[in-house]
Amino acid sequence: MRNPFTRRQPSPIAGTTIAVTGAARGIGLAIATELSSRGARVAIGDLDADAAESAAARLEGARGYPLDVTDDESFTAFLDATATDLGPIDVLVNNAGVMWVGPFDAEPAAAAERMVAVNLLGVIRGVRLAAPAMRSRGRGQIVTVASAASRLAPPGESTYAATKHGALGYLTGVREELRGTGVAVTAVLPTVVDTELAAGTASGSVKLLQPGDVAAAVVSGIQTRRFQVWVPGRVGALVALSAVLPQSVRDRALRFAVPNQVAAVAGSTARTAYEQSLTERRDDR
Repeated sequence: MRNPFTRRQPSPIAGTTIAVTGAARGIGLAIATELSSRGARVAIGDLDADAAESAAARLEGARGYPLDVTDDESFTAFLDATATDLGPIDVLVNNAGVMWVGPFDAEPAAAAERMVAVNLLGVIRGVRLAAPAMRSRGRGQIVTVASAASRLAPPGESTYAATKHGALGYLTGVREELRGTGVAVTAVLPTVVDTELAAGTASGSVKLLQPGDVAAAVVSGIQTRRFQVWVPGRVGALVALSAVLPQSVRDRALRFAVPNQVAAVAGSTARTAYEQSLTERRDDR
């Protein structure tokens, strides 16, 4: 079956410069790999500088750089180095993200603060630092790998969902500010993806996605410049439909479709190592 995000048309990606955050592993690396295969010059930014350089060495036209998305100086240095080495940035892909899962009243304060710093403020920082140069050139695009949690809030992911709701709200406002400038804003909204970030969680009524599914959605978003790209696509229609249902009906429908992550991770050690890394400043998906 043909991938729904694959379009039989000349790709506008070849020859462009695309910077990807949190790209040494997982979804970010899948995105970088797909873009490189399509002829883009790809900057791989990651808190783990050695992993970023190692990943870039395996891809044609890629360079690896250290990047802390929670720090203005680091993000500016990443963008400047990319522009110097690879050319003016055509697309920034905000991919870096972290997630703690469990009951809201068991969530460590440090984990909550880290999610806000990376998932929300990291996106805001990337847009604020990258978009003005694009606007001055009259072209460019900001793609943010958000989450279906931007519109939903699974039990056990309350703070994570809050950061994703916030990111989508921010992008909605910025998109309107950039209207007519030639700079597009795109939010990619996947359900649960098979990465370390989601280890031990459940995928609900949809199948577990692979990083390549999200990479394909990013490519689709760059090609079409659509604002929202759902993965899988039918989830967006279901979310829109649920919004017009009476609250009691909507609650029952979402309890069926959306996984209860509190129950999924109860008694499991699958996330122990990853969640310890939240305080060690790992920010790749």
